[in-house]
Amino acid sequence: MENKVKQSLSTDKLKTGAGLTLLVLLLTGLAGCAIKGDKLPQPTAGKPAVGPAVAAGAGSSQPEDGRLGFVIREVPNRPADWQADFSAAVERLNERDYPGAIELLQTVIEHEPGVTAPYIDIALAYRKIDKPEPAEENLKKALELVPGHPVASNEYGMLLRKAGHFAKARTVYEQALARYPDFLPVHRNLGILCDLFLNDLECANTHYEIYSQGKPDDEQVKIWLADLHQRLGH
Repeated sequence: MENKVKQSLSTDKLKTGAGLTLLVLLLTGLAGCAIKGDKLPQPTAGKPAVGPAVAAGAGSSQPEDGRLGFVIREVPNRPADWQADFSAAVERLNERDYPGAIELLQTVIEHEPGVTAPYIDIALAYRKIDKPEPAEENLKKALELVPGHPVASNEYGMLLRKAGHFAKARTVYEQALARYPDFLPVHRNLGILCDLFLNDLECANTHYEIYSQGKPDDEQVKIWLADLHQRLGH
């Protein structure tokens, strides 16, 4: 069990990396280009919605590997004013220059307070330098803009879990899945939460199974499922 805790917590980098890939895809998609990554899951960027709204709906998409993904469409007001700063901030995050990323993302948010990606990325940077309070504040802002945003919820759930707020983390994950049931990292994290921190084995089994069906090449989760089935007497 102790080994599983270490393994599950060590995967946070992978899971947040998937969120960062998504955020880059969404915003660069507005500029007419796309970025491909090898992080799980591989989301698909949608075209900007037409109209004045900043957050303008969501839907499903079909990535190349056949799993269901999702699209969140956001229409920025003046992307030319901040796109360069956002791209530079992403580079700083990839280089682990978190203070530099935070400085640039604060500028982006001043220009475009109605887009979720800068809030999520700045929260990630604050979490990396062990500043959970501003991380939580920015994730809440993102979730105000797009309730249940799966990437923001995934980040927020991990932040709450680390702080020991297990029931609240579960609520955040479940609210995200109610709106975006096909976002696999949240299923994985909810399974870990139920398994290791809430002792709700049926919940863990449900979400490990969903994740494993969508990502059958993840051998680690298969091991967790086999162990869980033994404990459940399956």
